[in-house]
Amino acid sequence: MTELRSVEESLKARREVLEVSSELIFLMGKFLREKGFIEILPVIISPITDPLNHSVFDASIDYYDGKYSLTKSMIFHKQLAMRVHPKIFSFSPNIRLETEEKKSSGQHLIEFTQLDLEMREASRENVMALVEEMFVYTFKELEKKFGNFLKEVNPHFSIPEIPFKKVRYLDGLQEYGEDFERILSEKATQPFWIIDIPIDEREFYDKLDKNGKTLLDMDLMYPYGFNEASSGGEREYEYDRIVKRMEYKGNDFNSMRWYLEEVKKGIPPSAGCGIGIERLTRFVCNLDHVDEARLFAKVPGELSI
Repeated sequence: MTELRSVEESLKARREVLEVSSELIFLMGKFLREKGFIEILPVIISPITDPLNHSVFDASIDYYDGKYSLTKSMIFHKQLAMRVHPKIFSFSPNIRLETEEKKSSGQHLIEFTQLDLEMREASRENVMALVEEMFVYTFKELEKKFGNFLKEVNPHFSIPEIPFKKVRYLDGLQEYGEDFERILSEKATQPFWIIDIPIDEREFYDKLDKNGKTLLDMDLMYPYGFNEASSGGEREYEYDRIVKRMEYKGNDFNSMRWYLEEVKKGIPPSAGCGIGIERLTRFVCNLDHVDEARLFAKVPGELSI
């Protein structure tokens, strides 16, 4: 009987976490629609996808004489979508076949969902302000509906205070060393931004600042050691600048030929970000690992249903 009760309690807790996750997805979509955004359908396979700034196993499908990649992120499709509508978002499934050592981070799944949003003619600061407002709105509404549960599972749950603090990447690196992001996250009690990330640390599509060394980008960080929440910034949109950045990063031009052909036709300047749904659920519900934030989770290094 005790064992059965334990199973029932575990399932009840899992159900409540899923209800919180479902609600925060609804609330963020509602918030963005009220700000003039439209939701577009996610891209699951494409000849182009995010090259990322770290290695993962290949996830692709041979199809006739070509190859589709499973989406690592919708970054390029978001840029191209700016030609059609000035404000878009999508709850995008991402496949990143991470290596086994990522399992212990508590932050990584090889299949996860990301709220991808993009705004035409926007700055990094516009995106940060939007995300801050969206987090405050979402957390307030979650507290109204799930206040008792959240207080029970997360003693640190609170409505974020805006504006969030901003830390320049190189300042954090100088003060705390290579592990500065983790250290700052563990010291923090409120979400904060890391901005002006060096060119070598990011992909070619984040816009280079006039200083030629850092990017007009940002990472949102959770406090209490929950680490990275979101990544984004302003985008390169001019063909010549994109080619130079790809050359600098050593990107494969052949794999990006579809994207480059579209850029030649013209894409507008934009800025945006991606917010991991499982990581947000983990933070709100004070979970040990993101695999608790969704059903049928896929952990690096394991096969799962």
